[in-house]
Amino acid sequence: MNILDLIDKKEKRETLTKEELKYIIDNYLNGTIKDYQMSAFLTEVDLLGLTEEETINLTDIMLHSGEILDFGIDNLTDKHSTGGVGDKTTIVLAPLVASLNVKIAKMSGRGLGHTGGTIDKLESIKGFKTSMSLDEFKNQVDKIGVALVGQMGNLVLADKKIYALRDVTGTVDSIPLIASSIMSKKLASGAKNIVIDLKIGSGALVNNLEEAKELANLMVKIGKTNNKNIACVLTNMDEPLGYAVGNSVEVLEAIDTLKGKGPEDLTNLVIKLGAIMTSMALNITEETAIEKVKENIFNGKAYQKFKEWVKAQDGDINNIEIAKNKQIFTSKEEGYIKNINALEIGKLARKLGAGRLSKDDIIDLTVGIILKHKVGDYIKKGDVLATILYNEKQITEEELLSCFTFTKEKIEKPKLIIDIIK
Repeated sequence: MNILDLIDKKEKRETLTKEELKYIIDNYLNGTIKDYQMSAFLTEVDLLGLTEEETINLTDIMLHSGEILDFGIDNLTDKHSTGGVGDKTTIVLAPLVASLNVKIAKMSGRGLGHTGGTIDKLESIKGFKTSMSLDEFKNQVDKIGVALVGQMGNLVLADKKIYALRDVTGTVDSIPLIASSIMSKKLASGAKNIVIDLKIGSGALVNNLEEAKELANLMVKIGKTNNKNIACVLTNMDEPLGYAVGNSVEVLEAIDTLKGKGPEDLTNLVIKLGAIMTSMALNITEETAIEKVKENIFNGKAYQKFKEWVKAQDGDINNIEIAKNKQIFTSKEEGYIKNINALEIGKLARKLGAGRLSKDDIIDLTVGIILKHKVGDYIKKGDVLATILYNEKQITEEELLSCFTFTKEKIEKPKLIIDIIK
């Protein structure tokens, strides 16, 4: 068996056995298969795809390339988002669901793109500790029901090495590679219940509904094959989620949402995702779970759990710094907002310093964009469209205004939750 023969087999659209896939992964990890050879294989997968069986086998091989956590908790629940502009759902969901006696042990990453990842955002809370030992991690979950840290241990070693290569070979958007990457990490983290928020739109990894459904069905199949309760929620990312885009500004918006004062779209999304997570973990109906989730948002219990969680990880909830300089941009047009380009808003936030172009970039946690309106709102000339919080780097009025399009005709608000696949 050798890598050239296996690449040739894939070129001929023949199915690779589990043993052949294991040969590729094992020998890439030990250095026998070189980066350029693995790049050629990944390119073939990107162009020709993998069968469902191949993807399930690849996920299992990647899963067993490192440690697999076992917390010994039946209702342990995890949530993953494929990422988007203004996506601060985890910061709301983790304490919200934990306030309902569902255990949340989550590992998140740093962002590579428009804004920081969940770990970056949490680090905008002064003192918040995003690393701890595995024992500390487990003890915190036992004690207060929620812990969130950066990637820890030697989980899914194959994915770490392959993802870095995918990022520089243009194979990030391959459906089977996305599915195996996400699911190997979710399975390794030890949760019995998994909810995936799959973003679709201009500001998301996937912008095609057909591909999104293919990916969702594949991840659900992998989860069920591994005896997990799993649901994939397809959500709209054609406009930013909520109003805040950045790091500290998103944490502040998450806090407002935990107090029952958040944006309508973010609030509705966390209620739905939280209800699915709670329903799975507590084995209750989704209708009952929705009522419980709503109650804890508006009675203050979710916010109290957030404060307990932040304190447990040494964060100071009263010390979240935002940039002092402001630019205020107003509309030059009148009409209904037809589109707010999430991708371009994300790029502008990165230009301010809120995101990374490479994994070693240092981001500015204090800068950001705070939008004032959503798609479907009626705007008059002179109405504020956005407030920009900046330090050294700025954006122009023209750059911000180009993210908006208007129409004279009244349009409906876009649907936030597109589909749910279980």
